Formats: sequence, structure tokens, C-alpha cells
Amino acid sequence: MLLWPFAMTLPACANLPTSGFPRAAVEGSAGRRLEGIQIVEITEPVARQLSLRAPAPMFSEALGSAKPETEAVRPGDALEVWLWEAPPASLFGVPSTVADAPSVAKMVTLPEQMVRGDGHISVPFVGQVQVADSTVSEIEQRIRKQLAGLANDPQVLVRRTRNLSSDVTVVGEVVNSARVPLTPSGERLLDALAAAGGVRAPVEKTTIQVTRDKRVYALPLDTIIRDPKQNVPLQPGDVITAMSQPLSLVALGATGKNEEINFEAQGISLAQALARAGGPNDSRADARGVFIFRFEARDALTWPRQPGAATPEGKVPVIYRLDLRDPAGFFVAQSFPIRDKDVLYISNASLAELQKFLNIVSTVIYPVASFRALTQ
Repeated sequence: MLLWPFAMTLPACANLPTSGFPRAAVEGSAGRRLEGIQIVEITEPVARQLSLRAPAPMFSEALGSAKPETEAVRPGDALEVWLWEAPPASLFGVPSTVADAPSVAKMVTLPEQMVRGDGHISVPFVGQVQVADSTVSEIEQRIRKQLAGLANDPQVLVRRTRNLSSDVTVVGEVVNSARVPLTPSGERLLDALAAAGGVRAPVEKTTIQVTRDKRVYALPLDTIIRDPKQNVPLQPGDVITAMSQPLSLVALGATGKNEEINFEAQGISLAQALARAGGPNDSRADARGVFIFRFEARDALTWPRQPGAATPEGKVPVIYRLDLRDPAGFFVAQSFPIRDKDVLYISNASLAELQKFLNIVSTVIYPVASFRALTQ
């Protein structure tokens, strides 16, 4: 009669509480049912190929290295114009009534003018002068040519007093958000960050994002400092955003703690991710069932089977599996790179599931046995 409660408990085995799927769910025939999902063993060649693949374009490739065209005047800039006329000055000079009065060159200084939206400024006796998209020297020649038939050997000097169109914006985790003007010397990325007072967070925890012409690129600040080629020249209109710890992974299953874990901008390895998640739980983890869930580019690896339908972004869903029962797996874990938004999952061991079942059985059988002993 004692077997009756035990038998009644057996159908409930499939509904035991658990934190996720067992390792067998992605192995053998069960794994073949996961259509469209690639299942890849984490080996040394796989880890090496993924670590050599850059997660994002480098600034030197995406943003180029050519110096920006900051010499051209644009709407919003402010200009100051000086005009000289050689003696005898007929346009800007004042006629003298004294005989043998010395003749000297006459100079006129025009008030500072902002280049209008249509790209013009006003010059007396000339009218509207197109200056937008021209350099200062080109503007001088243009005004001088237009004054040639009116003034006696005119000379022109133009100075840009305020450069309001050729600047970049620096925001985010910096000491002082600022608009930084660009000069013909060609300011670079680190120059703009320095002008904003530098970043607030430690260098190794900061990512720099550059937005240019609706394109967005990001790199760890540590990479930019170590590789001078990534310290690219800036272009007018660039937006530089300093971000602190924007990368994270989610740890689930039989780990020491189930939570979202932030990591440094330069990235971490699978071994570091396991350590930060508290490692596999000794009492219930299956060391052969360490998984990484990730969306990869179609050309990231040579896939075990032809990729099926990808995401709208062209990504392939992949489950990477690592066996920590093999000592070599700890070396592979040190070279396997973790990406932003990865999911780390460690499955429960079958023995842990059996222990759960036995605990449930004991809660049913022991009270019944105790009751029978008391009534006999």
C-alpha cells in the first residue's frame, strides 16, 4: 500500500520545477528538432575564428582618415572684411582741397557679418557676395574682382571671426558636454574629448560612439588610445557620445546568480563571464551543459547545416555548447569572446532533477508511513 502514493507521484515528474531545459534538449534527436538554430561545439578553432572577427567596424575603416574640409565658409559663420584703396583713393577716400596734400591708402572696416542662410554677405558698392562653400582667400579674390572697376587698385582682407558651422558635439559621460569648433589643423577624436574635460568613468569601462551622416559606430576608448589609427579626424556635424558600460550579458540556469551582468567595453571571455556569474552551481549544475545563446552574422562561421530563415537584420540564431568536464574546455573558455546581449545558460544535472523528484516523493510517503505506524 505504501507504493500507491509513490505511483501517484510518478506522472508529476515531468512537471518538476526547474530553471530551464536539460542538456539533452539540444543534443541528439532533440537538437535536430531545433530547426533554424545552429548548434556549435565550442572548440579552439571556433573560439579563435570568433575572436579574430571584429564585433564592429574600426573607426579607421568606417570613418576614414582624410582631414575634414573646415576651411570652407558656411552659413552661420561670422566674417569681418577690410577694404583698402590705393592713392589717389576715389571710392573710399575723401577729396582734399589742399594743394600738394599727401595721398595715402584708405582703409574701410566693415562690421562683422553672419553668413546668411542663402550663403551671402553684403559689401558696399558691390552688393550681395556669395561666400558659402568658399575659402577665405577665394572670398577675398571675389570681392577684389568686383571692386576692380570701382576702386583704385583695391585690396581685400577677410577674416572668419566665429566658426559656428564647423564644429562637433561631445555629450554623454564627459566632464562638460560641449560644442567643439574645428580648425584647418584637423582636430581628432581625442582632441574633442579633451576639450570636453575628458571622460568620467575609467578608460577600460568607456565606449565611444561617433554618429556621422545617420551612421553610428562605436569602439572601446581603450582601443582608440592603444591604436592611434582609430583616433580619426573629425568632420563638421559629428556627434561624439561617451558611454559607460553599455555592454551586458544575461546569466540564467544553474549559475551562482541569475542576473544581467555588465562588462567592460573591450569585452570579456567566457571564463570571465562564468566567474562573474558565480560559476556553475556545485549542487545542481551539469558541467557538460554550458551554453551561449547568440545571434551571429551569416558569415561568422562555417555552420553545421545550412542556415534557415534569419532575423530581419540578417542574423543567425546560434547555441554554443561547452563541456567543462573536459579540462581542455577551461583553456577554450579563456579565448571564447562574449558579445553584448549574449545569454549564458548552465543546465541542471540529471541527478539534481532526480533529487527534486525524491524530495517530492518523501513529502508524500513519509507522512503516510508515519500515520500507519501510529495506527498499528
